[in-house]
Amino acid sequence: MDTGPNPPPVTGAAQPDAGRLRRVVLVVACLNLGYFFVEFLVALSAGSVALLADSVDFLEDTAVNLLIFVALGWPLVRRAVMGKVMALVILGPAALAGWEAIQRFSAPSAPRIIPLVLASLGAIVVNGTSAWLLSSVRHHGGSLSRAAFLSARNDVLVNVAIIAMGGVTALTASGWPDLILGCFIILLAVRAANEVWTVSEEERLAAKALAGEDLD
Repeated sequence: MDTGPNPPPVTGAAQPDAGRLRRVVLVVACLNLGYFFVEFLVALSAGSVALLADSVDFLEDTAVNLLIFVALGWPLVRRAVMGKVMALVILGPAALAGWEAIQRFSAPSAPRIIPLVLASLGAIVVNGTSAWLLSSVRHHGGSLSRAAFLSARNDVLVNVAIIAMGGVTALTASGWPDLILGCFIILLAVRAANEVWTVSEEERLAAKALAGEDLD
């Protein structure tokens, strides 16, 4: 019987999957971190609250993918600490975008359309590439890897919405479309930070349970 060669590929199958997942999420994290700085600077120069808020989303995706990367090798305690740090990192730019939104409520100004549209098109390329890369490994890293894939896919829709908002702004010369969409994206960023914090807290409690400590 030819049964000898079969077990090794099955036994080692999980390791290539884990290695591939680590490589993919690291590439996606680098893509998102790099474009965060691009979109953040363009948003400031273009005067767009929506684009500024969307740049926070790139930081969120960076945090989630880095969390997956380290979660495959770190113990629960360290993963929990890293998760909370990443949640706070997300909240930093979100707070800046929120402050910009508050300041503009009294007299919202229309952003510059051309840099806004160009930055959004670039964001579609980055998010689309990220979703394509993550689609092949979204079943190998549990809920976090699937969440990373869905986030990248949904972000493309947000970028399309920003471009559409740019069209409305060009027609109306009003700053309200940008401000309203920006506030909505800020709320999404705050929710994402809360989700990352919640996952890290669950890992902290799991680590305490494994150590036999009382849960607080």
